[in-house]
Amino acid sequence: MSGEQQAIRVMVVDDHPMWRDAVARDLDAAGFDVVATAGDGPQAVRRALAVKPQVLVLDLNLPGMPGVQVCKELVGADPALRVLVLSASGEHADVLEAVKSGATGYLLKSAGPDELIDAVRRTAAGDPVFTPGLAGLVLGEYRRLASDPAPAASSNEPKAPQLTDRETEVLRLVAKGLSYKQIAERLVISHRTVQNHVQNTLGKLQLHNRVELVRYAIERGLDDA
Repeated sequence: MSGEQQAIRVMVVDDHPMWRDAVARDLDAAGFDVVATAGDGPQAVRRALAVKPQVLVLDLNLPGMPGVQVCKELVGADPALRVLVLSASGEHADVLEAVKSGATGYLLKSAGPDELIDAVRRTAAGDPVFTPGLAGLVLGEYRRLASDPAPAASSNEPKAPQLTDRETEVLRLVAKGLSYKQIAERLVISHRTVQNHVQNTLGKLQLHNRVELVRYAIERGLDDA
């Protein structure tokens, strides 16, 4: 097994047992390592902290603790965790609340099994994954936030970290919503090199995930460059 890639560790959280089991079964059959499931908010937090999944497939409407709070606590404890919300609600307020709490993707429950499997795989790779129509909403919200007056910079504030030309180029394409695969093809470099540039940029900017990176880039107008 040493030469094989390890299966992506996934946890499924939903309060409907039949739905939860079906999603876990589909992901297991697709080759994911489903390390745990949970049916309420507090249970989800306890189990996720214990088993440390790479991707959390999370419903928002949970007993005991809302999904956004579960997301906030777990991403706060482990910034490397990717959260894909799988919800029946396409309400804009729910989508934006989920993203602000740390979710990197949002898929409606009307999605088919193949769409879900692809979304979990892309979420694990660091791509923001949204049901068609919702990605534009999230980018629009970032632009609105970015257009708000910024607080006056303090003279004691450290200078912005210096990014290399290639890191800036990758950041610009991330802000435009391109996947790592698309960026690699555009710049004629490997997928792994794109990931390395993104990780280096996250470290320099002290950001936690790609969603925060997109907001940073939009605030600086890089998506329009």
